[in-house]
Amino acid sequence: MPTSSLIPFHRVLIGTGIVFCAGFAGWELWRYREGAGAGALVLAVIFGLIAVGLAIYLWNLRKILKLRD
Repeated sequence: MPTSSLIPFHRVLIGTGIVFCAGFAGWELWRYREGAGAGALVLAVIFGLIAVGLAIYLWNLRKILKLRD
């Protein structure tokens, strides 16, 4: 089990990943609306799903690491 001092750092990294993925998804969605093609839409959906997955992971991190509240 990781030491508790690494958990806040891990949360920051996951939070950064969520912001990046959501931002990139939004940017690709904007590109798709501007006529960039289906590839931009595919990337928007993929990165949007990754952002949601990371958010769920972050929300359940204590349970996943089996830490007490």
